Amino acid sequence: MRLLLYYFFKIFIKTGLFFYTKKVKVFGHENIPKKGAILFTANHPNGLIDPLLIATHITRKTHFLVRAAVFKKKLVARFFDLLGMMPIYRIRDGVKQLSKNEEIFNKCQQLLKNNKTLLIFPEGSHNRKRTIRPLSKGFTRIIFRTLDESPEISIQIVPIGITYQNASSYPSKVAINIGTPILANKHYRKENINNSVKEIKELVSTQLESLSVHINDDENYNQKLTKLNKAQVDFTEVETINNIIKSDSFHEEKAFKKNRKKPVFYLILLNSIIPYTIWKFLSKKVLEIEFVDTFRFGVNILLFPIFYILQSWLISLFFGWKIALIYFILSALFILFYTKTSATPAE
Repeated sequence: MRLLLYYFFKIFIKTGLFFYTKKVKVFGHENIPKKGAILFTANHPNGLIDPLLIATHITRKTHFLVRAAVFKKKLVARFFDLLGMMPIYRIRDGVKQLSKNEEIFNKCQQLLKNNKTLLIFPEGSHNRKRTIRPLSKGFTRIIFRTLDESPEISIQIVPIGITYQNASSYPSKVAINIGTPILANKHYRKENINNSVKEIKELVSTQLESLSVHINDDENYNQKLTKLNKAQVDFTEVETINNIIKSDSFHEEKAFKKNRKKPVFYLILLNSIIPYTIWKFLSKKVLEIEFVDTFRFGVNILLFPIFYILQSWLISLFFGWKIALIYFILSALFILFYTKTSATPAE
């Protein structure tokens, strides 16, 4: 039953993401081993949307660690648990809470021992900055402890780079690049833990820098990012953009095409005024820009269908179910048309 619910919600969320995103490009599916223990390691630019996008666009069922703050409400915590999410506690959550991580790490080890998959964001926090930040050693701790207890297990580390055209904007345009598996066993030397940690972190970090748009976080970062934004490049063309950054061959600024779908937008707005108003109210409570996408998507996937169903029901009372069904389908198609055809500017 639990597995059935998992796949139901996976399909539900993937359908919601289909209506929410302009395009999701996934490369490297063939790099994911069909069997065995896998630790996916991904960069983390955009709140809870990151794990949802990754989990719904890979075939193997995966569990993942997310910040404990989102588990505060029991109902939400149960739902996230159903989706395979597990809380990871940080110092900002309270020093006493850190002891709970031991139980979570044990669960992670058990998943790997059972040849399951686990998704971790080794940067330790989310940040929209287009750079791969230093990786924490927490993920290596899980790997090494598992291998200590079960040396016969083979653990593959699969880096995943996720790049947005403009995180926090709607509609989203995203590239998910799946890297080459790294056999953790090959790089684990029990007699030299520090070097093993360093080696694995470097291998993962190097891949992430090529799998997502990476600008070195130095004194030239802002200048390079500004040039790319002015040129209105397609950041989801990751390899091309990284080559431009490395060669310092930025294109000349070009005019960005204006969004000519405004009439459609106003029609959708008129048809969705209640859920849209609720979102505008809730958006004022979002304090971190990295969570804008998360909350907007949550509102879209829950409130918009509910209100369209209610409005369709009211129409059916006056004009019959056939007219109501046509209205409901057209409402969905208008949103889909706007999402898939609207321009997505750079930052």
